[in-house]
Amino acid sequence: MYAKVIVDVPSKHTNRGFDYLIPETMREWVAIGSRVGVPFGPRKLQGFVVELHDRPDFDPAKLKPISEVMDLYPPLTPDLVELAQWVSKTYLCHEITALQAMIPGALKAKYERHVKVSDIHTNGDYGNLLLQGQRTMLLPIQEEIAAFIRDKGSVEIGALLEKYTDQGGLIKQMITQGQLVEVQMIKDRMSAKKVLTVFPSGQPEQLRQWAELLAARSMKQKEVLLYLAEQPYPIKLTDLLNELGISASTVKSLADKDYLTIKEVEVFRDPYAERNFPRTKPLTLTPEQSQVFNRISEAVHERNHQVFLLHGVTGSGKTEVYLQSIQTCLDQDREAIVLVPEISLTPQMVERFKGRFGNQVAVLHSRLSQGERYDEWRKIMLKQVSVVIGARSAIFAPFTKIGLVIIDEEHESSYKQEESPKYHARDVSIARAKQHGAVVILGSATPSLESMYGTLPEAAQDTPNGRAPIELLTMKERVEGRPLPKVHIVDMREELSKGNRSMFSRGLHKAIEDRLEKKEQIVLLLNRRGYATFVMCRSCGFVAGCPHCDISLTYHQSARTLRCHYCGYTEREATTCPSCGSEHIRHFGTGTQRVEEELGKLFPGIRVIRMDVDTTTEKGSHEKWLTLFRNQQADVLLGTQMVAKGLDFPQVTLVGALAADTVLNLPDFRAAERTFQLMTQVGGRAGRHELPGEVFIQTYTPEHYSIISASNHDYKSFMEKEMTFRKFHDYPPFHRLILITLSHEQIPLLMRSAETLAAKLKELAKSMAPTPIDILGPVASPISRIKDRYRFQCMVKYREEVSIAGLVQQAAATLGDVVKQHKLTISIDVDPQVLM
Repeated sequence: MYAKVIVDVPSKHTNRGFDYLIPETMREWVAIGSRVGVPFGPRKLQGFVVELHDRPDFDPAKLKPISEVMDLYPPLTPDLVELAQWVSKTYLCHEITALQAMIPGALKAKYERHVKVSDIHTNGDYGNLLLQGQRTMLLPIQEEIAAFIRDKGSVEIGALLEKYTDQGGLIKQMITQGQLVEVQMIKDRMSAKKVLTVFPSGQPEQLRQWAELLAARSMKQKEVLLYLAEQPYPIKLTDLLNELGISASTVKSLADKDYLTIKEVEVFRDPYAERNFPRTKPLTLTPEQSQVFNRISEAVHERNHQVFLLHGVTGSGKTEVYLQSIQTCLDQDREAIVLVPEISLTPQMVERFKGRFGNQVAVLHSRLSQGERYDEWRKIMLKQVSVVIGARSAIFAPFTKIGLVIIDEEHESSYKQEESPKYHARDVSIARAKQHGAVVILGSATPSLESMYGTLPEAAQDTPNGRAPIELLTMKERVEGRPLPKVHIVDMREELSKGNRSMFSRGLHKAIEDRLEKKEQIVLLLNRRGYATFVMCRSCGFVAGCPHCDISLTYHQSARTLRCHYCGYTEREATTCPSCGSEHIRHFGTGTQRVEEELGKLFPGIRVIRMDVDTTTEKGSHEKWLTLFRNQQADVLLGTQMVAKGLDFPQVTLVGALAADTVLNLPDFRAAERTFQLMTQVGGRAGRHELPGEVFIQTYTPEHYSIISASNHDYKSFMEKEMTFRKFHDYPPFHRLILITLSHEQIPLLMRSAETLAAKLKELAKSMAPTPIDILGPVASPISRIKDRYRFQCMVKYREEVSIAGLVQQAAATLGDVVKQHKLTISIDVDPQVLM
C-alpha cells in the first residue's frame, strides 16, 4: 500500500502529492487525513495523507517509507481533505496552506534540531571508537555527553547546550567527527494537559480500616484516608491538598504504602469551567418566526442541500430560530456549526447556546488560549459535542454528520481571511454543506448584496457568483411587535454654523442628559480608536507619519504616544514640531479616548466603558466589560464597530453614531454598503425590549442614500440604488474580482514587475475573447507602503463563467525568478473584501 502525502513545504514545486510506502506495521493507522512524518530530501517533514492506492507513479523500489504516524485518529476527515483541494483551486493557494488552516495551531508542526549518538557507536563502548579507519579516545566529558544523549534517545540541541554551557565547541567537534548525528524531529506545539490524580486503592470500609491501623503520629495520613472513604472517587492532587491543607509528602507516603495510587490523568482545558449557564427552554415563536422555522425544519428533515438567506430586522428573534433549527438537526442525530463574526463572539451568544444545549457545545475562537482551543477541537474529534460555535475557522470542525450550518451576520467582512488561504467562510460553508447534504442559513438584518442577489430570479439565469440559488426568508417585525427605534439624522455642518464645535450635536447632548436622569443606558459608536486621528503642526503643516508605512500616526493619550495601526511602530509625543521647531503642534480628529474624556467633562460623574482594540487585548476583557454594562455598572458603552452588533441589553434606549462618514469616505466600492450596514446594526441596539429606542446619526453628508436608507430602516431602497451603481461599474455581484498585490523595498523593481505582470495578464486575456476580462492597473495601492515595503496592485474583473484562476497563476509564474532572487512578494486575493 502507498500513500500520497502533501508535505509541509508551501512552494510551487511541492504543490502535489508525493508517494510514500506504508510500512506493514502502520497499515492499520494510516488513513486519508492522517498526519505523518516523512523523509523529504535530507529533512524529516510533517505531511498529510490525501490518497491511499496500490499503484505508485514511480518505481516502488525507490520509494521511501513513512517514518511515523503522528495521531491515533486522523485530524482531518476525508471531506475536509477534499474541501482543502477546493479551497486551494478556488483561492489560488498551496494545498498544504489550505490543509494547515483546517487544524488547530497546536498541531502545526514545530521542527526541532536534535542530536543522537551515531548508530555505529550505540553499543556503549565509548572508550575506544573506530572512526574513519583510526582509533580515537573519547575524553571523559565526551563520554558523559554521549551517555546523557543515549539515555534519552535524542536531545534538542538548545537543551544540550544549556546543560553543557561551556562545551559548545566540543559538541560541534563530536558532530563533525560523526560521534553524534543531527536529526530533525517533528513536535506538536501543544500536548494534552495532564494532572496528577489520586485514586483510592480500596472500598470505603477498607480505607477506614487502614486509617485505624496507622500510628497515632500519622494524623494527617489518617485524615486523607477518612476523607477518601467519604468520597471514594479519584480526586486531583492539588484539590486534595487544598481541601485538607496538607503537603504532597503526606499523600506520597500513603502511595508508598499502597493505600492509594497517584497517576497522571488527561483533562480537557475548559474556558467556561468557572461559568454556570442556567438551562433555558424554547420560546414560543411568533407567526413570522414559525413560518421561517417550519421552512428550515422541512429542509433539514429532507436532508437536501439548501441555502436560505434569513433577512430579519434587528430584534426580530433570529437567534431563537437558529436554536430551534439546531434542535431539529440534533433530533436527527446530526451536527450543527454556527459561525459568528469574531468581534461579536460575545458571552451573550455563548450563554444562549450553552444555556440551551449545555455540554453538547464546543466554542472555537481566537481569544481562547492555544491549549483551550486544542481541547475544544479534541472534544469535536472525540464526538463529545454536536454543536460548534465559533469564528470563521470553525467551519473546519472535524464533524462527520453535518446537518446545519448557520452564518450569523453573514454580511460581516471578518468572514474573509486576509492572509493565505484567503477564503471566505460563507462560500466555504456552502461548499462543505453541499458535501454533507446539509442546510445553510445566512442570517442578517443587512445582507450582503452578493447574498441578496443570489435570491433574485435573474441570478438563477445569470449565476455570476456560481452558487446554487438562495431561498429568501424574511422577518419584518420585531418580537412582540416592538417598534424599530426612531432615527434622527444630524447635519454636523449645520451644528458648526450655529457655533457648536463639540463632538456631540445639541440633540444628542440633550438625549444623553435625559437618559442619565432616567437611569437608562446609552451606546455610542465611533469607528476610530485612539485620542486623535493625526498630529499636525499649525505653523508648517507637518503631519506625524509612520517611518515604515505611508500612513499618519494616531495619538494615544493614556500612554502619550503616537502609534501606527498597521505595523505597530510607536514614538513619544512631540512637544515641538520636528520639522520647523514650532510649539504649535496640535491633535486633530477624534478617537474613542478623546470621546471618553469629553463625556467626563460634559457630564460629571458619568460612568463610561470604552471597548476598542486597546481595551480588549487581555483574555476575557470582552466578557468583563459587557458583564459590567449588563449589570448596569456603567451608563455608556462607547466603542468601535465591536459594539455595533450582536448585543442585546434591555436598558439601552439611546444610540449615537458620532461620525457616520468614517467608512463612507474610504476608497472602496463597498463603502456605502458598509456604512448602511454599520448604521442599521448599531441603531438596532436601541429599544430591543419594553423601553422605546432612539438613534442619532451625526454626519457631514446627510443627503447620502446609505444614511437616508439606514435612518428609514429601508434595506430595499438602499439595495436598489446600490445595485444600479454596481451594475453600471461592473462590480460584484455582477462581476467577480481578483486583486493582485505586489510588494518590494525598491520602487523601480516593483514597478517593472507590476508592469510585466499586467502586460502578461492582458496578453492572456486576449486568448479568452470574446469573453470580457478587464485588467485594471498596475497602480500604487491606496496605502502605498507598509512595513518598509512599497505596494502596487492590479485588478482583474470577470464574469463567473470564465475560469480565470489558471490565467492569473500563469501570469504570476512569469515573475518566478524575481520572486526567488529579489524577494518580491505577490499576493492574490480572489473576491477581495478590502481593497486598501
